[in-house]
Amino acid sequence: MHDEPWNQDACALVDAYRRGEIGPEEALELSIEAIEKSELNAVCFVDEETARNSARNADVSLPFGGVPIGVKELDSVKGWPQTQGSLVLRDEVSDYDDTVITRLRAAGAVLAAQTTASEFGGINCTSTRLHGATRNPYDLERTPGGSSGGSAAAVSGGLLPIATGGDGGGSIRIPAGFTGLFGLKATFGRIPKGPHTEVEPLTAVLGCMARSVRDAARWFDVCNGADEYDPFSLPRVEGWEAGLGTQELKGKKVVVSVDLGAAVVAASVREKVEEAANDLIADVGLNRVDVDVELPRGGLEWAMAGTASLLAGLGDLYPGCESEFTPEIMLACNIATHHFDVNAAIGIENYRRSCIVAMAKIFDEVDFIVSATNPDVAFGAEGPLPTCVDGIDLVSKLGFEAALGNNGALTIPANTTGNPAVAIPVGRVDGLPVSMQVIGRHHAEALLLDLALSVERRRPWPLVTPAALGE
Repeated sequence: MHDEPWNQDACALVDAYRRGEIGPEEALELSIEAIEKSELNAVCFVDEETARNSARNADVSLPFGGVPIGVKELDSVKGWPQTQGSLVLRDEVSDYDDTVITRLRAAGAVLAAQTTASEFGGINCTSTRLHGATRNPYDLERTPGGSSGGSAAAVSGGLLPIATGGDGGGSIRIPAGFTGLFGLKATFGRIPKGPHTEVEPLTAVLGCMARSVRDAARWFDVCNGADEYDPFSLPRVEGWEAGLGTQELKGKKVVVSVDLGAAVVAASVREKVEEAANDLIADVGLNRVDVDVELPRGGLEWAMAGTASLLAGLGDLYPGCESEFTPEIMLACNIATHHFDVNAAIGIENYRRSCIVAMAKIFDEVDFIVSATNPDVAFGAEGPLPTCVDGIDLVSKLGFEAALGNNGALTIPANTTGNPAVAIPVGRVDGLPVSMQVIGRHHAEALLLDLALSVERRRPWPLVTPAALGE
């Protein structure tokens, strides 16, 4: 079971196609069958007829030729539901493809299924009134995180080899960390968000939920590059996959700050991350330095900026639709409605500037910042967001707002500043995955991929959960 192409990464599946060991139609049927049998609730729509036609005509010479992929519910595929994970938009259907989808089609991908997301991508737990709770394949009582929770559960749980993701505050890295996957949050603008680009709040990036470093690199080969519909998109960079393993890492400076001075982290997670960091430093020959790391807390400011954009998108539907929101979205909308004013806007920009300055000062002295990806292992599938870590009542310690923000306190800073960051699996606690985050300088994704590749080679992680292999 471990050696079957379906249980490997997407690159291995394409190689198997080319060798004639399995065909795209067979792989697609395996995916559809797995989705039908699954208890994960990771998929909310399957486009069987179109996918079967694509698989039948797949050109396996292309980068993702014949690979069945999942598309996150927040991404747009023409003719597919465009619900944003919300009851409010339950009848909406997309009339266009996102730029990323157009590029994936051109690379031969078979668009097979839509994966669940948290409502409007608002929280890091994928449980909505529209679809119910999505389950973590390592423990069905736990969440796979969010907002890319369905994509993470589907890829880790053996339903799909790879899937789209997006990261506006940790929505690739958090679910990657909770489900044992590799996640790359790129420099802001690396992958375009056209053709209908949402500019504000200047934090969200697109990417994928991947089983391996090379899968993510190939994804970026296909999807990166400027798009006239996205004024913040960066020029195309070639050779992500071909360049793996070629970066000079020895002697580069790294600071290890498991909590980034911004989060309360469980002792068991801290131990795993510090152990993995020490191994990485020794294996690669990094130069560990002592630098003060204390990134500003700003969960409320981050949420306020995103909610303001959400309300603008809802237009005349709000406030009449608020009764159909999940409690978290309802609360966020109420806060934004009653408290978003000039002073709040100034507060958001002050927080953004303070984050940028704090991050830049650290990178004046180091090349990488290592931390945990999540403060603790995955919490309950239906929420709520945890406000207790290792028996510590975070509300009493930090206050209500900071307590709710603890679960994203490690990931939000890189979104606020636009820096690239990776989530790398480094083991398990009580059977649940633990992840190490590495943040890099702007545009330094190639270095981060090679650091992750080193960990992957020295400490290989399961590509799918044991349950997906029938163990």
